[in-house]
Amino acid sequence: MAGGNERIMKALKEVWRRAENSLCADCRKPGPDWASSTLGVFICLSCSGIHRNIPSISKVKSLKMDHWDDAQVQFLAKHGNAVTKAIYEAHIPIYYYQPTYNDCQVLREQWIRAKYERREFTEPGKQLPYSDGVKEGILWKRGRDNGQFLPRKFLLSEREGCLKYFTKHDAKEPKINVKIDVINATFQPVKIGHPNGLQITYLKDNKTRNIFVYHESGKEVVDWFNAIRSVQFHYLKVAFPIASDNEIKNRLTRNFLKEGYMEKTGPKQREAFKKRWFTLDHRRLMYFKDPLDAFAKGEVFVGSRENGYSVQKGLPLGTQGNFSWHYGLTIVTPDREYLFTCETESEQLDWISAFTSVINQAMTPQEYAIEAYFKFKS
Repeated sequence: MAGGNERIMKALKEVWRRAENSLCADCRKPGPDWASSTLGVFICLSCSGIHRNIPSISKVKSLKMDHWDDAQVQFLAKHGNAVTKAIYEAHIPIYYYQPTYNDCQVLREQWIRAKYERREFTEPGKQLPYSDGVKEGILWKRGRDNGQFLPRKFLLSEREGCLKYFTKHDAKEPKINVKIDVINATFQPVKIGHPNGLQITYLKDNKTRNIFVYHESGKEVVDWFNAIRSVQFHYLKVAFPIASDNEIKNRLTRNFLKEGYMEKTGPKQREAFKKRWFTLDHRRLMYFKDPLDAFAKGEVFVGSRENGYSVQKGLPLGTQGNFSWHYGLTIVTPDREYLFTCETESEQLDWISAFTSVINQAMTPQEYAIEAYFKFKS
């Protein structure tokens, strides 16, 4: 009996060591140590918890702690991540957002359910709830002034190339009508205080406007997110006909590079440092009095190193402003220096890393135009 167990464990480890099984099949986290005995995929602990919530589809077991019988190991050997992905991910739309282990729970759960439970990607040309170019429904939206979440009707239209929302269900005119190419959407469950919280941002007069929404259904809010990406993709295909699908895909919704509190001082560098919420959205560094403010109190353009931008650890010698946090950093631009302090050294290093990643990238022609706008308004 012991010899049989040893043989089974040896066979299990051989399948487990295959290169195709070195990343979680669902979120690509390295070193998965769980597997689904019914789907034949190797997954991480976090994704195994989601699989456990759909027991009619997936039975999960620990590769280290649970007993595996011979038939289950043979099943894993015949399948594995590559074979199973070829079935369940055969026809994913180019615009569909495939989350990683860094993404929030609702995105990862709906990705897993879309693959295995709803089988959305197993057939070519399948009609999907986010693929027909129009979506209409109710989302709970946070009021700009009172902070209350109220139901609002939203309408997304590929034909019109816009997203609208209405303050009343029967309203004829929308409260906003936003062109699809200036919209970004990113999940913000912690900031919004709801597991399905979605932040929609758009440019208005070259300033960023924030809208915070949620839906009680995780599927519905993720469908909205992918519907926005679908409409954006088809709009950009027309606007940039020679661009490849992957080039256009990279221009769809994006996660913020970094968010959190820092202290800042004014341009004279003698004022007291004030605590603000900062968001780094690629080359736009925005700061807010409150994380849920609709508009930023200010924005700073972060250009490239070859154009005179850099980030330095610490503050200039002789900085006079009063500050309560002592881990400083300085953003150097061609026109001035911006001084910030962080609460911890870890936060300081994370911000420096985020700024460095942006500054090391060459600027596009569109970004040169944005830089020119920032210089003009200052």
